Amino acid sequence: MLGPVMAITEGRGTAKGLPRSAPGAVGVGPEAVAAFIDEVNKTVGGLHSMMLLRHGKVAAEAWWAPYEPTTPHMLYSLSKSFTSTAVGLAVAEGRLSVEDKVVSFFPDKLPAKVSENLAAMRVKDLLTMSTGHEKEPWPSSFDWVKDFLAAKVDHKPGTHFLYNTAATHILSAIVQKVTGQRLTDYLTPRLYQPLGIEGAVWDRSPAGIDIGGYGLKVKTEDIAKFGQLYLQKGQWNGRQIIPASWVEDATKAQVSNGDPSQANDWSQGYGYQFWRAQHGNYRGDGAFGQYCVVMPAHDAVLAITSGVGDMGAVLKAAWTHLLPGMKDGVSSAGEAALKEKLASQIVPPPPGAATSPVAAQVSGKDYRLEDNKEGIASVKLTFQGDRFTLETARGSDTTRLTGGTKAWVRGEIRENKETRPIAVRGAWANERELQVIMAYLDSPHARLETYKFDGDKLTVDERKMNVSFGPSERPVLRGTRAQR
Repeated sequence: MLGPVMAITEGRGTAKGLPRSAPGAVGVGPEAVAAFIDEVNKTVGGLHSMMLLRHGKVAAEAWWAPYEPTTPHMLYSLSKSFTSTAVGLAVAEGRLSVEDKVVSFFPDKLPAKVSENLAAMRVKDLLTMSTGHEKEPWPSSFDWVKDFLAAKVDHKPGTHFLYNTAATHILSAIVQKVTGQRLTDYLTPRLYQPLGIEGAVWDRSPAGIDIGGYGLKVKTEDIAKFGQLYLQKGQWNGRQIIPASWVEDATKAQVSNGDPSQANDWSQGYGYQFWRAQHGNYRGDGAFGQYCVVMPAHDAVLAITSGVGDMGAVLKAAWTHLLPGMKDGVSSAGEAALKEKLASQIVPPPPGAATSPVAAQVSGKDYRLEDNKEGIASVKLTFQGDRFTLETARGSDTTRLTGGTKAWVRGEIRENKETRPIAVRGAWANERELQVIMAYLDSPHARLETYKFDGDKLTVDERKMNVSFGPSERPVLRGTRAQR
């Protein structure tokens, strides 16, 4: 049963590890950072976090409340760059070569007939997203490796770029095969511990293999450390963590993925699970705006987590404002104003009032819902001051979330056998309509719902996600106040 959850009021933690510096001291113009913040707030509604490093020091950092430094965040495909790093470490240890054939690792999982193209596929082709598939081979069974190997390979490997998350999973499976360890366990002493990365978790396939292409959660500062490691050619505190040759190979354009003359950060070439970017930069990135951007010419790294639909707008803002603002000898004027701006960022709350006379009328009342595909039987909202509790019942299970109408309220929610951090905020769009946002603090995702009260009737509509791979809207729910 999903019982009550603890509510934690809005606040900010602290991120430790990397050295901090005033922006001007490391050649970062405060006005440039302020302009970047203003631009992303205007174009994409803000981020979840950002951290800008120059000369190895954090020059600017911000978390848009209710997001905070201490919560690991879902990376989606930025996970791929960590998988690539594990492959590089295994290569350095002599456990495999990028020229090894993929079929050699899984003789017991091969199809009855191995095609010429499948037989020719190398680890390098997995790394560069040039496996030869015309269509990405999504898994359809318990054994994702077997599904991949059974898929038709339409082109000669190494000749056709296709973004292929399934290929990254095969890299994870190969690392596990040659090391006897999951990616997480293999990377812990070799990457995470030297960089001081703690609390990293990686989702697994049904067969128990770290997904590789997505599923990793780390904190924003961990992303920044990872980028700084690559900027330093694999060195960390005087120790060569990753071979410099691997950093070079992983981050250069190994294959073409479009016309590099276009102002498009997805057509500048692709390395070993790293994207080339405009202005000589490179990056790992993940869906809905998870970024580790390395800017060698500026000796800088930009780490970002967010939940945005237009990923290109975020990079454009960085190129437009941050790049020209990074040069030694810039003025430090405006640092106090920037510090205040960085500390005051917040995810925009739903528009509306904090109170409504209807709240007292509906508070604590059960609304029994009509049959729906989600199996939600009833909804109850209880109001007390500027707080409210939302209770949703499915059979014998009840989820309780506490929200605020003047501030975000943090808590936890248990879904799919997993406890996750969440923050809730609401506002009365008018006297009878309460809009509620539920932000999953470990991911790009947030839910929006509008509760409309009309006499003894309740309608829950505008039920949508801020970002989604599939349909973002869910069906309208309708209910009637239970008679006592």
